[in-house]
Amino acid sequence: MTPKDELPLVLRTAYLTLHRRSDAVFAEYGITADQFVLLATLARSQAMTQRELAARMPSDPSTVRAMLVLLEKQGLVTREAHPTDARARTVRLTKVGVRTYQQAFDAGQEIRDQMAESLSASESRTLLSLLQRMTESLTESVTNVVKTADEV
Repeated sequence: MTPKDELPLVLRTAYLTLHRRSDAVFAEYGITADQFVLLATLARSQAMTQRELAARMPSDPSTVRAMLVLLEKQGLVTREAHPTDARARTVRLTKVGVRTYQQAFDAGQEIRDQMAESLSASESRTLLSLLQRMTESLTESVTNVVKTADEV
């Protein structure tokens, strides 16, 4: 196999390994790795609409909605009518949600440390840059495919 052929498989393996490890750590706090990403996204903002949240994660809006329903039942988030858009819902972390996010973030420190220690600082910067470049390239490809499909 060439590096070109191996790259998607190795990236997927790394992602799944991180995801499984994170799921195991976050289970103690009653959340999954995907729910942690949602909480982390909300923690960076006072509040946002469900649509904004899906775009920032990035994730499918229906997946975000399903996660929000579960997290709302756990008392970690609130979803309220948007003040100016009747179709939108504003989402924010509750105090319990902030506390759960912080506890899970702290618990995940060992994973982040282990990842960082496996690379030099220079390698980490290079990896981040390369992953961002690949993401931009793939995003452009998806955008072009959608535009082409819309033109048909």
